[in-house]
Amino acid sequence: MNMTLRQLTLFRAVAQHLSFTRAAAELCLTQPAVSIQIKQLEGHVGMPLFEQVGKRIFLTDAGRELYAACGDIFARLQALETSLNELQGSIKGQLKISVTTTAAYFAPLLFKAFSQRYPEVHFSLYVNNRNKVLERLGNNEDDLVIMGQVPEHLHVTAHPFLENPLVVLAPPLHPLVGESRIPLARLTQETILIREVGSGTRIAMNRCFAGHSLELPANMELGSSEAIKQAVMAKMGISVLSQYAVALELAAGTLKLLDVEDFPLKRHYYVAHLNEKKLSLVARTFLEFLLTNAQEVIPQVYQPTTSQKNQKQRPSRGGGQ
Repeated sequence: MNMTLRQLTLFRAVAQHLSFTRAAAELCLTQPAVSIQIKQLEGHVGMPLFEQVGKRIFLTDAGRELYAACGDIFARLQALETSLNELQGSIKGQLKISVTTTAAYFAPLLFKAFSQRYPEVHFSLYVNNRNKVLERLGNNEDDLVIMGQVPEHLHVTAHPFLENPLVVLAPPLHPLVGESRIPLARLTQETILIREVGSGTRIAMNRCFAGHSLELPANMELGSSEAIKQAVMAKMGISVLSQYAVALELAAGTLKLLDVEDFPLKRHYYVAHLNEKKLSLVARTFLEFLLTNAQEVIPQVYQPTTSQKNQKQRPSRGGGQ
């Protein structure tokens, strides 16, 4: 077969989107140009690769076989490029990183700082909840992953590189705002908004409450930090989130920290990979960069001490001195 890499690139894009229009837009081509190349590819294969049902297109059996082969072909080409770069001692190429949703609030700052040193490194960033990131980690789909809770069921190498304080949040006019040393048991009387099962934040909250012989009230479950922030600001309840997820809202005064015993919960963000994984030169360089520079790259606006101290200095509503 005389198929070309260009044709396979176009075919992969169409197969991913199941749309000639979106594939053409992604590759900055016209739809007719993509259609012509796919027709030529089908001529080389000897069978149709797509079938149209109404206004939608689907892969044929031959198309699914070719799509699977494309995964192997392009992965091998990427591995070849990485190997050649390493032989040259060049810090360049693609770096695939998965991060949990809260890490996405600061990860671009790290990528920008790294790119300033190594402008020929191109990041591919995947953001999702902890369960999805763990799935990708187990399938070895990324060079490195960044998360706040190291998995116990996978054999991974994990390095802590940044503190991740979890804080209790409330809307500005909540009765507990301004109170000092609020007992954790007091929160059980409130509507607590929590992340989905498997979330690192929820795991930490469960452990904290269990350590005080308390059960975490599952009043309302929301699937993202953004959804929880909006719900707290809408006065639907209080919640616990990473300080990184709420830095802008705290600065603007749309959310307030509550001074609760045992909070902030001191956790860390980790950069991890499977134990057996052989890291590329680019991945090893980025890992070392995180371990030595993350604290300097993240600006002071994300540090929790200032806003917390300001709240603790205010007298409580009970008339204390």
